[in-house]
Formats: sequence, C-alpha cells, structure tokens
Amino acid sequence: MNVVHMSVLPEEILKYLPPRTTDHLMVDATLGEGGHLFAFLSQFPHLKAVGVDADPEIMKIARQRLAPFGERVQFYGGWSHDFFTEYPAHCKRPDSILIDTGVSMYHYLKGGRGFSFRFDEPLDMRIDVSSGLSAAQLIARLSEKDLADLLYVNAEERYSRRIAKAICEAKEHGAITSSVVLAEIVERAVPAAYRHGAIHAATKTFQALRVAVNGEISRMEDLLESAFRVLEVGGRLGVITFDSLQDRIVKHFFREKNRDCICPPQSPICKCRGQRCVTILTRKGVGATEGEIRKNPPSRSARFRAVEKILDEVEV
Repeated sequence: MNVVHMSVLPEEILKYLPPRTTDHLMVDATLGEGGHLFAFLSQFPHLKAVGVDADPEIMKIARQRLAPFGERVQFYGGWSHDFFTEYPAHCKRPDSILIDTGVSMYHYLKGGRGFSFRFDEPLDMRIDVSSGLSAAQLIARLSEKDLADLLYVNAEERYSRRIAKAICEAKEHGAITSSVVLAEIVERAVPAAYRHGAIHAATKTFQALRVAVNGEISRMEDLLESAFRVLEVGGRLGVITFDSLQDRIVKHFFREKNRDCICPPQSPICKCRGQRCVTILTRKGVGATEGEIRKNPPSRSARFRAVEKILDEVEV
C-alpha cells in the first residue's frame, strides 16, 4: 500500500465528532485514502463506519488501509449525494457524518488525470472517469464568455477574461489536452507580477475546471441537505473546506438550520413553529495549527465547521 495523502485537522475532527454510544455509526462521505476513518477506528474500538468515494482507484487504497478493522467498516462506491439520497429507511441512521471537500493528494501526485500542472498529463480532472466531460472536453465546448464566467465564479480568478481569451485563441490551433500546455497558456496570459506571485498563476484556473468537471459546487448544497436529512437526531455533521466559496456555502447552510423560523419571507404567519434544527459547534470555523501547517502545508487553507442536530425538520 502506498498512501500519499495526509489527512488535515485530525485532532480537531476527533474532538468534534467522537462516538456517543457503543453502537455509534459514522459515515465518512468523502473517504479518499481513508486517513480520517483510520484515525477514528483506531481510537474508538466500538465504532462502526461506512466509507464513501466515487473513485474506484482510490477506494482500493482505502480498502487495503482499513482492512485490519474487518467488518467494522463497510464501503460504498459512488457519489456521497447518491449514497444519502438512496439511504434505506430501515437502516440505522448515521450518528456522525464527515464531509471533506478537498481533493486527495493521490489525485495530484499519482492520479495521472491532469489535476496538477506539475506533471504533463491528460487534461481530465474527473474523480469518476466513467461519466461526465473531461476538462479538455469542457474547454473545447465553452465559449470565451462562458469560460471566463466559469473561472470567475468557481475560483474568483481576477484575470478570468484575459485567461479565457488566451485559451480560446490557443484552441484555434488545436485541442488543449495537456495539463502543462494549459498552465503555460495561463502563465503567458497574466501580468508578470501575478505570474511570479505566491501561488502558481494557473492554480485558480485548474481549481475552477476541477470544480466544474466534478460538479463540486452544484453538488454541495444537495449533499449537505441529504446528509443532514439522514443524520440521526443528536448526531453531528462536520465539513472540511479548502476555499472561501465552499466555506461560505457551508456556513450559510448551517446558519439557515440554526434559524428559529424557516418559513418563506412572504409568509404572513409562521407555520414551522420555530424550527431551529441545529446547535452550531464551531462559530468561526476551525483552522490548522502552525505545527500542522509545517508538517502538512495543504492544511493551511482548511476550515472545519460542525453542527449537532437537535431535531428532524418538518416540511413547511
């Protein structure tokens, strides 16, 4: 087994999502290489868990890593939104759910799908290569305006228009199918100061395409809603994000569940009877310590938020 990903915020997550009972069921909705689940199963011998991931290649690594725990852990191959949407009504509901929105270092270092501009790889970026458009196919289909909008909305890229124009001009000479070629196009399109900044000039472009290819933003709200619906009352939901856009979505979702009234603004009277569904456990979001950042630099941008469910919602 060759594990390349170091899970972020391990101590903090263990603190906020501990088992409450001897029959506690945890769902790691974004299993990756199984780092977080390995920590939980090692520390809590009565814990049972389900690991969910859409990538069969990385699931193989997680299965091998978690094999010593035997039947205490089960696996679901597919998107976590589908897992929760299809969750059987007769099954025990999860007592805790962890969602990690980050992309495993496995995909950047060993995935071979163009997630990183450090290697010359096919420009794919799909977690599940069996469905959807690759990044190269998406670029080929998008107009200059649509590509610029995608870069700005998905990654808040300040030079989205300049980059989109450069990519579309390059498309006229042939399809863009290489991660290195795309990175070079972006570098030439942006000002020198940006090109030599703290992060690589193509970082946000690659982020925006990855988000689009895997439907990360479009899936997020549905995933949060379906996971929360399945979660047992008294259970906890924790979410790790790595960019401000996803963090805002999570923060807004938790705040909405924490409201005393969830009726539409146009309703003349309250019909939900003051339906506050959660207790927010992390008011500002939890970040990595300086010690963790030194050991694991990608943890610098990680933010963890958690809530405890206090009742099931009643549809209005």
